[in-house]
Amino acid sequence: MERKDFETWLDNISVTFLSLTDLQKNETLDHLISLSGAVQLRHLSNNLETLLKRDFLKLLPLELSFYLLKWLDPQTLLTCCLVSKQWNKVISACTEVWQTACKNLGWQIDDSVQDALHWKKVYLKAILRMKQLEDHEAFETSSLIGHSARVYALYYKDGLLCTGSDDLSAKLWDVSTGQCVYGIQTHTCAAVKFDEQKLVTGSFDNTVACWEWSSGARTQHFRGHTGAVFSVDYNDELDILVSGSADFTVKVWALSAGTCLNTLTGHTEWVTKVVLQKCKVKSLLHSPGDYILLSADKYEIKIWPIGREINCKCLKTLSVSEDRSICLQPRLHFDGKYIVCSSALGLYQWDFASYDILRFDGCLAPSPNLVIKTPEIANLALLGFGDIFALLFDNRYLYIMDLRTESLISRWPLPEYRKSKRGSSFLAGEASWLNGLDGHNDTGLVFATSMPDHSIHLVLWKEHG
Repeated sequence: MERKDFETWLDNISVTFLSLTDLQKNETLDHLISLSGAVQLRHLSNNLETLLKRDFLKLLPLELSFYLLKWLDPQTLLTCCLVSKQWNKVISACTEVWQTACKNLGWQIDDSVQDALHWKKVYLKAILRMKQLEDHEAFETSSLIGHSARVYALYYKDGLLCTGSDDLSAKLWDVSTGQCVYGIQTHTCAAVKFDEQKLVTGSFDNTVACWEWSSGARTQHFRGHTGAVFSVDYNDELDILVSGSADFTVKVWALSAGTCLNTLTGHTEWVTKVVLQKCKVKSLLHSPGDYILLSADKYEIKIWPIGREINCKCLKTLSVSEDRSICLQPRLHFDGKYIVCSSALGLYQWDFASYDILRFDGCLAPSPNLVIKTPEIANLALLGFGDIFALLFDNRYLYIMDLRTESLISRWPLPEYRKSKRGSSFLAGEASWLNGLDGHNDTGLVFATSMPDHSIHLVLWKEHG
């Protein structure tokens, strides 16, 4: 049959076939198959699967495809991306799916990013970092060498680490390069805090001093304590410096003049931590924007109003046991909304608006409403606390806890570091990642501690693979 005649015949047959009932169509196909030889049957077998397929992701409206994809887990979605270029394009562009996946991993989401393909890339980066944490491969270590006697005081800010030593010196280090930026002669340092221009030190000689980085000159000397000064904090806006001492007192000083403005009493143990912070919540005792001073000893945390009115009285005293059977560890976190501290039993979190304990991580819960349960490891000390993660440690390991699941998700071995009951010989580094990783804040210093050989041991984020 000629090609033209065949096409005419095929058109006529097609019209007739389409007019048949489904049963008649099936009988027609059965008859044609019975008349077919091997070549025709092979052709039918090769093409039948393709003819039966319907690419629903290609045929459906994009909004409906996104709705269906939201029901799949991220790993299944990544597998689906391998089906075809079209599937990969549609799945990669489903912003809500990948944003949710990133949030579930504890990553911060910037809704201002409009790039449809951005969030899948962020998820792939996130899953790699979380796998490194799970496999205990997310960190690396280095050391800072330069002091000739024990290092008691550490303070970290913006990539710079300050160390104060019994060798009567303080050094400022660039953590990324390991280089010493400044080195000045001081007194014995029990506590340090710095900014771009100055260094403030608390000393075992019972005094506080202010030093100029550029010249090394002492610009102020604060005398009045009768015991070692274990903690200092200051605020340039208020022109106030506060210090906590082994004489059981907290002193408030005029930062620029060097004069003592007030001595706060009430502690019955060494004051090992003072924190000066702006309040971010409202209560009957304070308002947002008020400056608050927290001072902590072995058993209690005291809250003081600090501002233009210097002669303040204690607003509240927090403790975890009325009979003083539970000791607080000398690490205190206060962000203006919550106070977090640890004890031998675990972590405590107070709501600063109500002073109620919101969370407790330990085997003895003071209230059935507290939500963090006991981890497998006991006697963990607090280093850092955020919305998503907490950084903890003991004598052997550094730990990361996911506060949403109440589980330890990673650990890192620590050397035999120098122990200090005051907590000043070790500290956490960068803290923004504790509120959620974002692909950029998992860099720099994680943890630093002084060593028996007078060096500083650093734990740093490893670069992404």
